[in-house]
Amino acid sequence: MGMTVLIVGGGGREHAIATSVSKSKRVSKIYATPGNAGIAAIAECVDIKAMEFEKIADFAVEKSVDLVIVGPDDPLVGGIVDVLEARGLRVFGPRKNAAILEGSKAFSKDLMKKYNIPTAAYETFDNAEDALKYLETAPMPIVLKADGLALGKGVLICNTLEEAKAGVGEIMLDKKFGTAGNRLVIEEFMTGREVSVLSFVDGNTIKTMSSAQDHKRAKDNDEGLNTGGMGNFSPSPFYTEEVDKFCKENIYQRTVDAMKAEGREFKGVIFFGLMLTPKGPRVLEYNARFGDPEAQVVLTRMESDIIDVVDACIDGKLADIDLKFADNAAVCVVLASDGYPLSYEKGFEITGLENFEGKDDYYCFHAGTKFNEAGKIVTNGGRVLGVTATGATLKEARAKAYEATKWVSFANKYMRTDIGKAIEEV
Repeated sequence: MGMTVLIVGGGGREHAIATSVSKSKRVSKIYATPGNAGIAAIAECVDIKAMEFEKIADFAVEKSVDLVIVGPDDPLVGGIVDVLEARGLRVFGPRKNAAILEGSKAFSKDLMKKYNIPTAAYETFDNAEDALKYLETAPMPIVLKADGLALGKGVLICNTLEEAKAGVGEIMLDKKFGTAGNRLVIEEFMTGREVSVLSFVDGNTIKTMSSAQDHKRAKDNDEGLNTGGMGNFSPSPFYTEEVDKFCKENIYQRTVDAMKAEGREFKGVIFFGLMLTPKGPRVLEYNARFGDPEAQVVLTRMESDIIDVVDACIDGKLADIDLKFADNAAVCVVLASDGYPLSYEKGFEITGLENFEGKDDYYCFHAGTKFNEAGKIVTNGGRVLGVTATGATLKEARAKAYEATKWVSFANKYMRTDIGKAIEEV
């Protein structure tokens, strides 16, 4: 008998994880809570929300689940791993005391300062008055970050003092990002290219996956509002051997060792958001899980069996794993609902999904979809689908991904037309 695996979450990242898990010869059954209409093709979806820890635990125990893989940040930061482990379940993801690496910007900045991990200079504030006073003498532009989780949107880049003061008001007084804004980190503005690097961690050993590059803004040419991510490509041509060497020496292992030294052993995935500044790479942020849509481009390129890697992370044996990625490239273009991230309509039927069936180098990851009462797949979110293609080069993968965006349609379909455009100029 093969293993039974439960995946917690219901977005594009979880569909990418489920797709990788479904390729493992060691797995015979996959469940997802709550999953989505795309995940339903390869897993049995169960209507339990990601934050319903006890219900997930009850279900996993009842179904004799061998392994739980947690996708999103909220449940990890909320302590789902501790709850499930207390019920005797085997779980992939950091415990609550380690997920704070993502759960608190102030914690992660203080950790970097203490252990000499390169990052932007910063100050932390618990009240708006002190923050406003500090801004009077701070150089502009400047970055304001809500301390807690804000769906990737709690960061404001302010060019003038007026903008910065208004930003403090939004985050700390108006609570635009809810309780995430109870504390505020004010950070120096760094310039350079952003690169994401995902890594597997077993508490001691860290093995990086491939680099990727995200496009956060809603509109072409990086205009419009910040979103959860409008598209991605992997690998990043800007992540050179020289950058990799610097990060291995000064950032990656140092972070894992720092967490262990703090009594917060980290097992799972650490996502390093890096800025390649003129002074060298700096950490912009940490995430305690696979990125979305980074997972879509990185996992499609991974040749190692994901279950072998996950097992090694849980058991502290990652050093024994030869982590392999194909020598190719992947591009993901997000098909969103027009109006995202502010207001948008949902419930529109999606057609053309069958065009992806039986194709090895094309993927259509569902981010915000569900079945309606008539059994049709309809839109159910701001980000709807992540159309992803692999190719020998980034240029080829990009052309294929954009070609494939024409295969599916729904009312109010919207996408950026310049995902990965910068790579063609390298």
